[in-house]
Amino acid sequence: MAGELTIGIDVGTTSVKAGLLDQNGKVLDYFVQPYLTRRHDDGRVEQDANDWVDAIEAAFLKFAGAMANVAAIGMCSQVNTHVFVDTNGNPLEPAIVWQDGRASLEAQKLDTQITEAQRIAWWGAPMPIDASHALSRMLWVANNRPQVWEKTAWVMLPKDYCQLKLTGNATSDALSNIGLVDQHLRYIPEVLELVPGANERLAPLQPIKAIIGEVRSGPAKGIPIANCTMDGWTGLLGCGGYSDKTTSYLSGTSEILGINTKTIVPTPGVIVFPECEGIRLHAGPTQSGGAAKLWYGQLTSQSPQEMSAQAAASDYSRPAPIFIPHLQGERAPIWKSHTRGIFLGLDQKTNAADMARSVYEGVAFSVRQLLETLERSANLTNETITCGGGGFQSHTWNQIRANVLGRHLRRIKVKDPGILGASGIAACAVGLHTSFADAFGQITSFDAQYEPDAKAKQRYDALFQIYKDAIIANEGLNQSFLDVTSNNGVAN
Repeated sequence: MAGELTIGIDVGTTSVKAGLLDQNGKVLDYFVQPYLTRRHDDGRVEQDANDWVDAIEAAFLKFAGAMANVAAIGMCSQVNTHVFVDTNGNPLEPAIVWQDGRASLEAQKLDTQITEAQRIAWWGAPMPIDASHALSRMLWVANNRPQVWEKTAWVMLPKDYCQLKLTGNATSDALSNIGLVDQHLRYIPEVLELVPGANERLAPLQPIKAIIGEVRSGPAKGIPIANCTMDGWTGLLGCGGYSDKTTSYLSGTSEILGINTKTIVPTPGVIVFPECEGIRLHAGPTQSGGAAKLWYGQLTSQSPQEMSAQAAASDYSRPAPIFIPHLQGERAPIWKSHTRGIFLGLDQKTNAADMARSVYEGVAFSVRQLLETLERSANLTNETITCGGGGFQSHTWNQIRANVLGRHLRRIKVKDPGILGASGIAACAVGLHTSFADAFGQITSFDAQYEPDAKAKQRYDALFQIYKDAIIANEGLNQSFLDVTSNNGVAN
């Protein structure tokens, strides 16, 4: 073992973030490099997979002076983003990002072929197959890009593609392949048979603490890489979700919540991960969190700090418009790709501060809808939620969340839970810690707490019901709108 430091890497939706950490979770050095996401009018959302690799190699250069003391590297990444890779390990097309909705029709076709009993038996919950599911993307490519499908050797997730480039080894992990694996962490033959050729295009599964190879070149040459897993699971682990019967909340491009408990009440809209390392995570990702904040900031030419200050200036004695943050559909718990965003209740008194606040509140309402669904699935309610991520850097937004949820929020000290989680898994993989409880008990600390205000909570309870009713009431209108706009403004 070269040393006692670890590198945690998070290949996220908007950037690669990396940290050099000691055994106490202190970030000794930090790196971030954004990359371009291409959003097309037809719903395609794409990235260049090699941008991820270039950013990781740039991080290694930044940390070069400390590499002699690095024991291992851990890497997590955005999930349900897929790269179609040829036999030489090169992308055949741009990566299809998890927000991409091109495979909606394929998803509907596949979803109807699986019974609820099969879903419960395989996954522990009646999870849907949506447009971001690997099989939906495979079927879309097979139908629409047959020449690409014929040349595809691997359909890979971002971390698996990056690790292939760094080590030369094609591997994956079970948790990242949720919807393709069963509760015993194995691929499900009956699921893979739904798309001919899917089985032979998936990388072999390895445990998340497995060392899958060493970096072949550059400043990190010879350093082992731990397999790790998806960003949501890893980030929730870094937020405190390693402890049994805890609720954790990760805020990034999307909002992700998780409850760690072995109790399962099959509930539509929820993902129940297979048990891994003693952790049985009920979880769900929304479609927008930081994405809604970023959209509004770009629309109004504001930085996140300016938006937070503007929202703080709103008059909280009267309600702001209700914002439905479905800017590109919604994932958990409703899983509808056609739903779209709405501002409800605009009037002549609505000002810019109210609009910024409305975006914050709308995201918080979407989280409450998810939290209530997760609590039914886990049969567990916690008064305290541990939380972290880039979206938790605004005190105004954090207090709104506490008030909307009616829960105590404890924020972790490290800004990027994915980095912390990946670092902790890597440390366990090479024996620096004996268990996740040992590792994360040592490296996880908190720096802020937010208490719900009883009067604000009562007001938000009433608005939350309107929020839910608005989603239902506008479902048909959303579909009609998409029917018109998808036909160049001419209704069917």
